[in-house]
Amino acid sequence: MTDSTNPEVSEPRWRERLRQYAKLTRADRPIGWLLLLWPTWWGLWLAAKGLPPVWPLLVFTLGVWLTRAAGCVINDYADRWLDGSVERTKQRPLATGAVSGREALLLFAGLMLVAFALVLTLNRLTIYMSVVGVLLAASYPYLKRYTYLPQVYLGMAFGWGIPMAFAALTGSVPKLAWVLYVANIFWATAYDTWYAMVDRDDDIRMGAKSTAILFGEMDLAAQALLYAGMFVALGLVGRDAAMGQYYWLGLGVACVLVVYQFGLARGREREACFRAFLHNNWVGMVIFAGIAADFALRTKAAAA
Repeated sequence: MTDSTNPEVSEPRWRERLRQYAKLTRADRPIGWLLLLWPTWWGLWLAAKGLPPVWPLLVFTLGVWLTRAAGCVINDYADRWLDGSVERTKQRPLATGAVSGREALLLFAGLMLVAFALVLTLNRLTIYMSVVGVLLAASYPYLKRYTYLPQVYLGMAFGWGIPMAFAALTGSVPKLAWVLYVANIFWATAYDTWYAMVDRDDDIRMGAKSTAILFGEMDLAAQALLYAGMFVALGLVGRDAAMGQYYWLGLGVACVLVVYQFGLARGREREACFRAFLHNNWVGMVIFAGIAADFALRTKAAAA
């Protein structure tokens, strides 16, 4: 007789598979989606000079979720050799065998096809650029075997929505878009280095590579340079886009938040570094809030 009080016994197979797929795509952990969403929205608002049209906003917002989910799947597929030996990742579905490699690849393909179907509703330049985005997302997880700079490549992949946003809304990718893209590369490299510092001991033991290992004892100094690069690039964006006081206020608040991260992680403890990583959601949000508020103020002033 089936024990209905035991979910492992009574749970239907289809529901158990969905639960494992949700875990594989990190559906229960929105932080990665948000870290990808904020720079995409930076690009959309700057390209539109305010609130973007509804359909591109919907396409990019859904596309961010789909590509992040797909990125998690292909990352875990690529890291099957590593995750089972790392404390933080040893319970992931591919590491435990709860999901097969074939299932993971099919899920990755399905998510990317849905994302690509959304992009097909946009202009030709955006469609072409989306192919580059797929290549970046699919190849990123393999770099930690060969280079100490996978975090830089992550920034390139996570920020690709910025030039795509300009392409979708303006039909071109101006210099402003590329400067904003560079700002995101600095930012993503920095916050993913906090993340890599959590796993540094396990990665060294297993032979994986990361910026956290590359920087070594100079990790905090390197982090300071990365965040400085981010703020310099965002300063150039503000100058070139003639942004007003709310934009600069957003950058000021973001700077204070980053200083707080260094306070959290100064001892390099795993939990503290992970908290510093998570805290970057607020950095991305306040920068976006500054951009959105600045353009809203312009619109209000023009209507007055």
